Amino acid sequence: MFQLRWLWENMKGSRRNYIIALCLSVVCNGLYVTSPYFQSRIIDTFVSNENAVQNLAENKQLFFMLIAGMVGFTLLRTVCQYCCNMYYETSSQAMIYKVRTHLFRKIENQDMAFYDRFRTGDLMTRLTGDLDMVRHMVSWVIKGCVESISLFTASMVYFFILDWRTALCILAVTPCIFVVTRRLSKHAGPAYAKVREASSAINTAAQENISGNRVVKAFAREDHEIKKFRECDEKYRAANINAAFVWLKYQPLIELAAGGLSVILLLCGGYFMIQGHLSMGQYVAISGLLWAVSNPMRNMGSYVNDFHRFMASAKKIIEIYYEAPRIVDRSDAVEDENKMKGDVEFRNVSYSVGDKKVLDNISFHIRPGEHVVIMGSTGSGKTSLINLIPRFYDCDEGEVLVDGVNVRMHTLKNLRKNVSIATQDVLLYSDTIDSNIAFGDTDMSEEYVHRCAELSAADDFIEKLPDKYDTIVGERGMGLSGGQKQRISLARAIAVRPSVLILDDTTSAVDMETENHIKNSLDNELDYECTKIVIAQRISTARNADRIFILEDGRITDTGTHEELISHEGYYKQIYDLQCSGEAEREVRAV
Repeated sequence: MFQLRWLWENMKGSRRNYIIALCLSVVCNGLYVTSPYFQSRIIDTFVSNENAVQNLAENKQLFFMLIAGMVGFTLLRTVCQYCCNMYYETSSQAMIYKVRTHLFRKIENQDMAFYDRFRTGDLMTRLTGDLDMVRHMVSWVIKGCVESISLFTASMVYFFILDWRTALCILAVTPCIFVVTRRLSKHAGPAYAKVREASSAINTAAQENISGNRVVKAFAREDHEIKKFRECDEKYRAANINAAFVWLKYQPLIELAAGGLSVILLLCGGYFMIQGHLSMGQYVAISGLLWAVSNPMRNMGSYVNDFHRFMASAKKIIEIYYEAPRIVDRSDAVEDENKMKGDVEFRNVSYSVGDKKVLDNISFHIRPGEHVVIMGSTGSGKTSLINLIPRFYDCDEGEVLVDGVNVRMHTLKNLRKNVSIATQDVLLYSDTIDSNIAFGDTDMSEEYVHRCAELSAADDFIEKLPDKYDTIVGERGMGLSGGQKQRISLARAIAVRPSVLILDDTTSAVDMETENHIKNSLDNELDYECTKIVIAQRISTARNADRIFILEDGRITDTGTHEELISHEGYYKQIYDLQCSGEAEREVRAV
């Protein structure tokens, strides 16, 4: 099966240890027959034999050798078992470490379309619970199967050596077990696939509600969300119960067959002992080792159960493991370590999401150092447009060029090192403010971090915090206001000294005075040249731009400076009249 081949492929580097562990399992379980052998010899020679007393007197050395053999082989088996478990554990941990690291690297290097398709909770389930099931398969299920098979085989070989008639009677039960386990295997697979899907759904529901708890509380929707979670929980419970019922349906049959071995031994073994085919010592040896036949039969159903749980989990992991990002470096991409100039050009660019065309035949040219503002109604395609510049997505038609070179011909690392984005929806890491600002360059000096915070108007409120720049902002920056997070995000974008600085409505949550400070800082106080592309809704943000692009329904419908655009009717003029009339009305009320 593909899942098992994939598992073996990822055992590279640990295969030697794992094979040693498997061999030790075989040896260890083969040694279980030694104790019954020595017991049968002792009983037949020194207990049930009619000359037992004479044999003990004349063969004390043999007696003590048999006792020493029992103790010695038991100690040997214990040492083998310890070494075996250590090899299993080290090899399984090494394998799971390798797979988890590879998966995280895969997820980290995926393009934005990947995150559009996969839910966060689902990815977390694959990185945690599903991987634990894979490790369980390596360190327990395969181990258990090898141990059961070797123990069963060694025991049956020993039974045939003692008496083939009794061995055949015991062996006759095993076909019943294989029939039951095969039927169990047929029904367990689909059942555990449903459990896996339900587990993913419940983790996603929990993750979304925990991260969005403030929104839930803001709308007093706790009861509604609890009801939704209960529905997911109910589906998960039902899937687990269904899977458990599959196991419970067949488990009694397996137990019945395994337990029936004692009855068979009592009847058949007793009869063969009366007939003289078995000695008392041999009967005791078979009786003492009967568990070595019944336990593998009992465990086989459990291993089949766990095997199908592994198959369901491995299928989900493999889906990510071999997922290839669509946006990657071309083999002939230009590797240029020099800082870009910041020349940005769109040539007849069209972009669609599914069947919906988001951008339609967009063309414009932004010169290095130019300050451009993009305005438009919600859903007009502004964010989609700027996402094409650092290649978060690729356009369907046309070309996006930076410094006269198609972005597909730049390496992703070099392109994104020169294009910095600060978004309206800010994500800050649960770390210090200093670390969040210096995220793009961990070797950044504290002085430069403070300077970037001053440019983004963040320094004032940071200095008032108890630990200042060493303040832990909390998960996703929950310890800060929306405006404060936006200013830290802006400082983070400025700090990497990009050639193209993209601001996606970055000052939407700050007041007008702070916005003016930020605007003046970006226009006059940056110590490096960069092209600024700003998505904005405020006229105050767009007023001093070199050019303003109006985007409507995925098309650029108007272009010009502030003065040019207010001189004729259009979207910009409407927004200008609306915002300016509002400001004038507030001034009158204030008087």
